Amino acid sequence: MFQSLLENVARGLDQRGIPYMIIGGQAVLLYGEPRQTKDIDVTLGVGPERLSDVQDLVATSGWKLLVESPEEFVAETMVLPCVDPASGIRLDFVFSFSPYERRAIARARLVSMGNTQVAFASLEDLIIHKTIAGRAHDLEDIRVLLLKHPEADLAEVRHWIEQFEDALGEPFLSRFETILESLK
Repeated sequence: MFQSLLENVARGLDQRGIPYMIIGGQAVLLYGEPRQTKDIDVTLGVGPERLSDVQDLVATSGWKLLVESPEEFVAETMVLPCVDPASGIRLDFVFSFSPYERRAIARARLVSMGNTQVAFASLEDLIIHKTIAGRAHDLEDIRVLLLKHPEADLAEVRHWIEQFEDALGEPFLSRFETILESLK
């Protein structure tokens, strides 16, 4: 069921000219780590000015919005949550237009699913996202991803984590370095 939804997301966003990448648990699965996930997280390379296009995709796909006032909710959270009623799988569309997100989307890895190319976050960008999120399961995902993929470009990861740390004043780099130390 996830593959069908991912294909639908990719086709719909491509048709509307909206750049994107799949992040979260679905991207972790792509990099070969079995993980329980019940949703699809999609980072969009557009801001809320394209909300009507995303709402059109949701409507034509038969998905149900999970908020009563999408405009207000997206303005406040930058997320449009919906669900596929047939499967119960949640889809979160995250609006973003930061230079980092646009760059990450440009680096996305295209994966063939059926007749569709689906854009997934690169390994490095997935690690960066999970470091910033910082929840326990995100940190465990990072540890497992790094064990499974020692070829990850750690200099690239550190560079962007430092940028986020400087911008947000959070100790992201020490969080990341602690995970690396635990792997030794």
